[in-house]
Amino acid sequence: MTYEEMLETALSEARLGAAEGGVPIGAALFDSDGNLLGKGRNRRIQHDDPSVHGETDAFRNAGRQTDYRSTVMVTTLAPCWYCSGLIRQFRIGTVVVGESETFSGGIEWLRDNGVKVIDLDSEECKDLLGAFIEAHPEVWNEDIGETGE
Repeated sequence: MTYEEMLETALSEARLGAAEGGVPIGAALFDSDGNLLGKGRNRRIQHDDPSVHGETDAFRNAGRQTDYRSTVMVTTLAPCWYCSGLIRQFRIGTVVVGESETFSGGIEWLRDNGVKVIDLDSEECKDLLGAFIEAHPEVWNEDIGETGE
């Protein structure tokens, strides 16, 4: 399975999130052979829970794994610091990012700490999130911790 094919799973989750009225960020966790372990989406709005980011939802839905070093986290947007911490804590070996132009999060920190980061620079990811940000800037700012102070 290619990284682009893996990204399609995360994009499907992002589209579902948008249809539910949430922040359209999706993620999926795969094993080294490309088998899907879990997928998820940002559900902060839907669940009224600030901890349900795309990556954390996918991670939880994957269930317990004995070793994450050979897993691949695929996300439509560069992981924030919270999700970057999860990736480092469990030593997820590879992160595939749909795009990092809108938000770069912790990808340089992840790279500096030995995580393989692949940025696909997807226009579809940029367009999907960009439309949401334009329509709901206050929700986006809340999502990335920018409260306007």
